[in-house]
Amino acid sequence: MAVPKKKTSKTRTRTRRAHLSLKPVALSLCSHCHQSCLPHTVCPNCGYYKNEEIIKMETKIKRKNKVIERPKTRA
Repeated sequence: MAVPKKKTSKTRTRTRRAHLSLKPVALSLCSHCHQSCLPHTVCPNCGYYKNEEIIKMETKIKRKNKVIERPKTRA
């Protein structure tokens, strides 16, 4: 089994791991509503991608506002 003869220095370890750092998320503006969103994805705000409506947001809003009735429990 291979065993290193000398201790790896901090500089050598850090230069090897330099590309592992976190990079900022690239955001682009939606062409329809001008909100920031991830590039090459449907806008979560308006549902448009490349000036075409992909997701109808009215149905999504209706589901969000729907009230769920729960049976009353006895105390």
